[in-house]
Amino acid sequence: MIAIDTNLIVRYLTGDHATQSARARALIDGESVFVAVTVLLEVEWVLRSAYGYQAADIVHALRVFAGLPTVTVEDGVMVAAALDLAERGMDFADALHVTRSGHCEAFVTFDRKLVTAAKRARREGVREVR
Repeated sequence: MIAIDTNLIVRYLTGDHATQSARARALIDGESVFVAVTVLLEVEWVLRSAYGYQAADIVHALRVFAGLPTVTVEDGVMVAAALDLAERGMDFADALHVTRSGHCEAFVTFDRKLVTAAKRARREGVREVR
């Protein structure tokens, strides 16, 4: 198994560079690859900020990619839970933070938008600092 970087996944998903996209597809479809959570976080950011993808499209693309038979995602269950929260309106990075800290009694923040999104997503234990 080999670990892959953000740029390979972006090329795989977008097909925006003929040569690199073809090489990324050949590698990912042909070998067992490992994807770190930090790489997925960066992929989401690149697709949203550089390519203008909408949250729902990113969540769908990441789910499909993570489901490929050659792909192993670090903490796959946690990433799936974070994608569920992102599907319900949370920012993906915030969803990863909250899901990653699920073993704690609470996730505390100054970010009111995060608290509101967590409540809408029915994620308990996210609260604002008082």
